[in-house]
Amino acid sequence: MKVTFHGAAQTVTGSCYVIETETARFAVDCGMFQGNDALEERNYEIDNCRPRELDFVLLTHAHIDHSGLLPRLVREGFSGSIYCTTPTADLAELMLEDSAHIQETEQEWKSRHNLRKGKQDSETDMALYSAEDAQAAARLMHAVEFGEAVAPAEGVSVLFRHAGHILGAAMLDITVTEQGKSTRMLFSGDLGRPGALLLPDAERPPAPEWLFVESTYGDRDHKGENDTLKELAEAINYSCSHNEKTIIPAFAVERTQEILYSIILLKKKGLIPEDVPVYVDSPMAAKATQVFIKYGSELHVPDITLEDIQRPGFKITYTKGVQESQDLNTRSGPAIILSASGMCNAGRIRHHLRHNIWKPGASIVFVGFQAMGTPGRKLVDGAKSLRLNGEELNVAARLFTINGFSAHAGQSQLLDWIGSMANPAMHIVLIHGEPKAQQTLAGLIRQRFGIESVIPDYMEEMDITAGKAPEFNIPASAAARKKVDWNFLMQELDLRTAQLRERIAHASDLPWEEQMDLRDRLAEIQRDIFVLLSQS
Repeated sequence: MKVTFHGAAQTVTGSCYVIETETARFAVDCGMFQGNDALEERNYEIDNCRPRELDFVLLTHAHIDHSGLLPRLVREGFSGSIYCTTPTADLAELMLEDSAHIQETEQEWKSRHNLRKGKQDSETDMALYSAEDAQAAARLMHAVEFGEAVAPAEGVSVLFRHAGHILGAAMLDITVTEQGKSTRMLFSGDLGRPGALLLPDAERPPAPEWLFVESTYGDRDHKGENDTLKELAEAINYSCSHNEKTIIPAFAVERTQEILYSIILLKKKGLIPEDVPVYVDSPMAAKATQVFIKYGSELHVPDITLEDIQRPGFKITYTKGVQESQDLNTRSGPAIILSASGMCNAGRIRHHLRHNIWKPGASIVFVGFQAMGTPGRKLVDGAKSLRLNGEELNVAARLFTINGFSAHAGQSQLLDWIGSMANPAMHIVLIHGEPKAQQTLAGLIRQRFGIESVIPDYMEEMDITAGKAPEFNIPASAAARKKVDWNFLMQELDLRTAQLRERIAHASDLPWEEQMDLRDRLAEIQRDIFVLLSQS
């Protein structure tokens, strides 16, 4: 059996693991890469998965970094079943259609932009997939219940277990039988925090032979989980006292519903102004809320019901269109605005940041993980300015980072969960984490349980044979891709600088208007370099 790590290998995005057995070839998740340009370019490399040769897909949950390339997979020839829990099927259908709409809108904008500049559209300017592709992927979804074992291929059995991450999120308990010998693998998916506001805790299965476990927060615990509501109240009251807005970048699925639930609790307890209006500026979040209400019996919502988040008395408004969204920032007075995306790398949240991030009395509240390379991560790491829509904006709003809302288990919680099944014969593979977090967690696993963890790289292949040590291989093409030729880049920069000096030497011969244009363009380049150096 061979496992190839097509994503979420030393990064927290693009989850996809292709497993080849003697009877089947299938994928665990097929997520979209989100972050910097280099990561997002991997979204166009779906051919690496050989879509037409995949028999089926096992989907842990609906988040785009786990499901977002399924329509692309279908577009490139995949036609098998996509197995997932019933709530995941409902949520993924909504999220994939929304993702397709975003892709098509961005393609239209990029095409107009290129046309104005006389440029041809590149591959990365094109939409990854269309709404029709998203609908086709949804039609392939085969919903199963938690605790239900399925046999999607000969010699492969799968049990979906509660992961406690978002509604419908599952860990996959997979047994593969080859040549009369069985190997059991457990993919944690994204593992939730114990005691989360809406969801049951993650299950603790019997020990597998191979544990593939996420490591998002492998290097730290969530601070102040007991003070989560207090911190949210502090952020809201800060902006209300300054007559400004509270901007909350929030994932449309689970996080938005959890924040709404928390805001209602705070209003009921009198900890924030009862009359402060709340706007959910995300069509996807509004639709997802209906799915949460549909599966309300599977959630834990003490004190209030999920229907409360739609009642007029709590002053919660769901915006319906772009104009309503834009109008929110022309209204005077305090307000709470929840909008996607949660990492600020797309969607309406960028519009709200542009109008509020430079205001000293406003507050920006981060309630989820911010991946490397995203605007949200830059802000959390202390950026003094942020570039949005070609404009460099000063960061003057007060920033709050509230980790108690995280849908991921923290370091201690991960170790406690791993410890419930750890034994010397078990192999542990750390996935879905950044290198620093993974190295820290691997060290603690070694110290506490005496187990050496495997940390695979992007496109690394791992051969597993029952009773034998695993073998690893990184294809030459994948290894070469990791190298950055810094000398070449700096030589190119030196060359362009020398050419620029030659031109500047004759700048005084140009008409005054052209001199001013050249000066302004150079000043802009100078500002960009200064910002780059200040954030390095």
